[in-house]
Amino acid sequence: MENTNRNVFALNGASGMIIATVLLLGILAVLTYFGILAQKDVATKPYSLDNPSGIQMKSTQNAAHVKIKE
Repeated sequence: MENTNRNVFALNGASGMIIATVLLLGILAVLTYFGILAQKDVATKPYSLDNPSGIQMKSTQNAAHVKIKE
């Protein structure tokens, strides 16, 4: 049985590899962009702790100690 259905430009060949590489690099670029935006947003809004000694190990009330300076 002879395989005559070989094609260099099929999606499982060189073009498929290029498409997958471009897709992965695009996803990396988008996630990097959103990560940088998140870091810039956090860097412009510093915070302080009201009562650091009152923070417990596991408590849902720990968020009340954080004050965001805007």
